[in-house]
Amino acid sequence: MFCAIAQSGLSQSKENYYRFLDSVDIHIDTDSEISRKFLDSIPKPAEKYIKGRVGEYYADMALIHDGNKELLKFHRCNILALKYAKEEENFCIAGQACIDLFSDVYLIDGDTSAFKYIDLAEQYFSKCDDPNGLVQVEQMYAYVKFLDGEFEASNELILPVLQKYKTISEDAYYYMFALYMLSSNYYSLHDKENADYYFKAFKTLENNTTIAQYNYYSFESGINLSGAEYFFEKKQIDSTKYYLNMTKRLKPFMGEDVLRDYYKLYAEVHKHSGRIDASKAYVDSLIHLEQDIHKSTVDASFQISDDLLEAETELIGWGKTSTFSKYLALGLLVAFLLLICLFYFVFYRRHKAKIEEITEKTDDLSIIKSNNEQLTVKVQGLEEYINNLKKEVKAISIVESIDEQKARIKALYKNLHINSATILDKSDSHLELINDLNIGFFKKIDKVYPQLNKSEVIICYYILIGFSNKEIAVFLNATLRSVESKRYRISKKIDLNRKNTSLLNHLQETFKDAILVKALIN
Repeated sequence: MFCAIAQSGLSQSKENYYRFLDSVDIHIDTDSEISRKFLDSIPKPAEKYIKGRVGEYYADMALIHDGNKELLKFHRCNILALKYAKEEENFCIAGQACIDLFSDVYLIDGDTSAFKYIDLAEQYFSKCDDPNGLVQVEQMYAYVKFLDGEFEASNELILPVLQKYKTISEDAYYYMFALYMLSSNYYSLHDKENADYYFKAFKTLENNTTIAQYNYYSFESGINLSGAEYFFEKKQIDSTKYYLNMTKRLKPFMGEDVLRDYYKLYAEVHKHSGRIDASKAYVDSLIHLEQDIHKSTVDASFQISDDLLEAETELIGWGKTSTFSKYLALGLLVAFLLLICLFYFVFYRRHKAKIEEITEKTDDLSIIKSNNEQLTVKVQGLEEYINNLKKEVKAISIVESIDEQKARIKALYKNLHINSATILDKSDSHLELINDLNIGFFKKIDKVYPQLNKSEVIICYYILIGFSNKEIAVFLNATLRSVESKRYRISKKIDLNRKNTSLLNHLQETFKDAILVKALIN
């Protein structure tokens, strides 16, 4: 049916292409693919066939790209929507484009220059016949406080006008947006009573026909995640998992920022519960998310550069301008492309840093997993040893001869004395006995002194947390001379004589920020 409509439209006069824009208005909130097909049915360049409504065309395209998480395309379409809407004096479209550009620029880069779009939005909406346009401007200031973590300030801007938002019955989005910020703010402020109160009010809007479902579920996922973070900070893991599960069912509606925090929190919850494999799986998902975002940014950057070059060429009438205008236009195009490259560079650097940070967390989890596996083996050995002791004691207790009991008790004591020094030495390394708080030390010493072997690293660790040579020897079931010999080799490998300091002082100075256990011991 759609194809028939499209073919019919193509065969008719140019004015009929406006019908496709009207059809987009019907479907844009419910089916973005159908909306895209209608827009794609308008021949290119669209400016030639839908004069007077080009701003609307690019605004609709921006909405579709936003739903598909195509950030750069969303940004590009809003720039063009603003450009044409201004020319066409469609102030409602121009104001909305400014609001979207502000959210886009400020949310991603925290760039305060984005506030120029807020000022422009206020100017355009004041000329617009939409009475709710200025409400969006008003809410943006509360949203900025929300993004900056100034939750009390955000609430102070919303609460006095909340009832006003509620009375806008023809579009409940404004009331929903305010309730979303209030619920999330109160969870962040550890005020569960108020958070629950506003979240309950938020849920009454689920079936409101003036709200796009995508927007409702996107906001709901954010509130649920805020609830999960609240309970995780309080170490109430069951409640954390409940809210995470409520968030999980809304995964298709999550924005990239919510999805990123969702993966991080799930990884932390599983790590807290000792489920290292599950935690690592969520960290891997986070890495894949960052890589996908980066790839889509790279792909879009080249395409958008070409699209903008073509669009700007058409806008300035390349073949019809004077020589001066040509050079001016070329300069503008070069400047615009440089801005695109700068935007991409900032985006690339940010995501590269996030990927590196997440990869480091994966390495930490691998170390913890390895240590836990070794500890499991150690505990199993201890449990077996204790069970054997219990059996031996029970066997001694039923011996009738006093002399035989004394002899067996003496033998048991002798065995205990011998084994007490060696029972902890059941593996090739003592790394499994190290608390995972000290991962930083082992990672750093491997980078600073890769020439040290594993046993020498362990000696350095014990020296750093305050063990004497004698204590190290007892703990490692080694001779005092062996420990002293290893200390000498360590000093020689790291060329300590040239540094003119003791091994303990050197370790304390080099690794003072990488060790936590010493503070706990002291």
